[in-house]
Amino acid sequence: MSSVVIPGTATAREATVRLADVSLVTVVALLLLLAGRAEAVCVEDDQHRTVCVDGPARRLVSLSPGATELLFSAGAGGQVTAVSAWSDYPPQAANLPRVGDSNRLDLEAIVTLEPDLVVAWVDGNSATQLGKIEALGIPVFWLQPRTFTDIASAVERLALLTGHEDIGAARAAEFLAAMAELRNRYRDVPPVRVFYQVWHQPLMTINDDELIGRAIRLCGGDNLFGHLPRLVPRLSTEAVLEANPDAIITGGEDREDRRWLDQWQRFPELKAVAVDNLFLVSPSLIQRPTLRMLEGSEELCQVLEQARARL
Repeated sequence: MSSVVIPGTATAREATVRLADVSLVTVVALLLLLAGRAEAVCVEDDQHRTVCVDGPARRLVSLSPGATELLFSAGAGGQVTAVSAWSDYPPQAANLPRVGDSNRLDLEAIVTLEPDLVVAWVDGNSATQLGKIEALGIPVFWLQPRTFTDIASAVERLALLTGHEDIGAARAAEFLAAMAELRNRYRDVPPVRVFYQVWHQPLMTINDDELIGRAIRLCGGDNLFGHLPRLVPRLSTEAVLEANPDAIITGGEDREDRRWLDQWQRFPELKAVAVDNLFLVSPSLIQRPTLRMLEGSEELCQVLEQARARL
């Protein structure tokens, strides 16, 4: 039964105070509830799936070295709780816990970390394994940059998912502007016929759709095997000898390893060997699809300038 309150009495005054207290408590409780309920952020990944997080995502797991770099570029480095093997850049990434590699992921370790978002690589991670992660309600964002624009877009989208929209937009724009400037600088240079070696046994190269192939073209190079249908085609030594490149370029197994180049010295009839156009470039810059592709492309352009001067 409700009580009747007569205005002007002590009971009325007490009731008014109690009502004010209840209203204040209710408002505070609602504000706290709304503050804890972040608006969902939804972004399309490189498998054309819409991935949503109760954003911004604060606990991130990266499953490739490229994804790790892109997360740091997006301003989210401080939110990365674990990474895959070979995640060595930036230097802070080297100290983070490892949760496996492209061959095998430690799913239990990933789940234990309670990530808000897992960032995976289409060409390197197992869809079957990560399907188990998604079945537990953990969103997975897949990356597969194929162009310079894709790299910039990856940074922007990761920034959106992690609460760093302004940082991501600025860094993406700077990258694209610098790549455009580089393209303009080498637009009209004489072409250099290039064989780019990505592996030795079996002998492998790249086609024009692969990012290194795009960088070669940007620098005024002519990728001799760019027309082949696979991104990373296998070749015979005879095919390279027949193509007779002006320059042979490789990242080797590391920045100081010239063994792959030295093997071509067996063929002095090759034009690249005859004019000493055998070049080693930084593999982590040119072979990893991140913002550092700008540095890698600048290095590649300088190498092709040297090669051009010797022809």
